[in-house]
Amino acid sequence: QVELVESGGGSVQVGGSLRLSCAASGYSDSSYCLAWFRQSPGKEREGVAALDSDGSASYVDSVKERFTISIDNGKSTLYLQMNSLKPEDAGVYYCAGQSYACGATIETMSYFPYWGQGTQVTVSS
Repeated sequence: QVELVESGGGSVQVGGSLRLSCAASGYSDSSYCLAWFRQSPGKEREGVAALDSDGSASYVDSVKERFTISIDNGKSTLYLQMNSLKPEDAGVYYCAGQSYACGATIETMSYFPYWGQGTQVTVSS
């Protein structure tokens, strides 16, 4: 059973940075896919970034060059470093995971068996 708990959300001004964390337990570090999704009011949930156990990462176009997904396997924690934040980056960010490789890029992924509870990100001008 994979468990995911997000933290690190908050309020930041346009152009600022935040780092989200997702404490993950119950997954095998030999094969997994961990991802970040976000959802804003009135919008569909959107995949933001995914990280495969082979080290490969994928990002939705709107966050490329600004966001970085990474993992500290020793701490079993997934991170999302978000820089140059824009108002459209605001929303509830969810950590998602599966105990096998991604097999796809984040733009085409929507189903994950395991989800965190979400953490709110607010970007103000």
